[in-house]
Amino acid sequence: MEIQFYEKPGCVNNTRQKLMLTAEGHNVIAHSLLTETWTAESLRNFFGNMVVSDWFNNSAPRIKSGEVVPSNFDETSAIQAMLNDPLLIRRPLIAVAGHFVCGFDNELVKQLLNNADASHLKSCPNLATDKSCD
Repeated sequence: MEIQFYEKPGCVNNTRQKLMLTAEGHNVIAHSLLTETWTAESLRNFFGNMVVSDWFNNSAPRIKSGEVVPSNFDETSAIQAMLNDPLLIRRPLIAVAGHFVCGFDNELVKQLLNNADASHLKSCPNLATDKSCD
């Protein structure tokens, strides 16, 4: 199956996630989350019925520093913030067969991985450190 995979190039977890999907026989087409020409509508498609604060990448430098607090946003302001600073977007964003998801911990990803355990790839390994990969 062809998977459109929006990532931050160089992200360790995104690389591992792509490898897992490829190992299951999928054709992964990688796109840079940072250089994609997003619109409010195209970005919003990936979040479905997720809680707005879960749309955010908790390892983004501005979140780790406390400058951006995800719980302070509504849908409109969250999308605008992400359009202005794509590092705030939780990743990966995945589009496959007309379905759109955010993150690597959802039913679509489980199906794509044939229920393989991907729990070790759900969050950034640098989240609890001062290390930044931006």
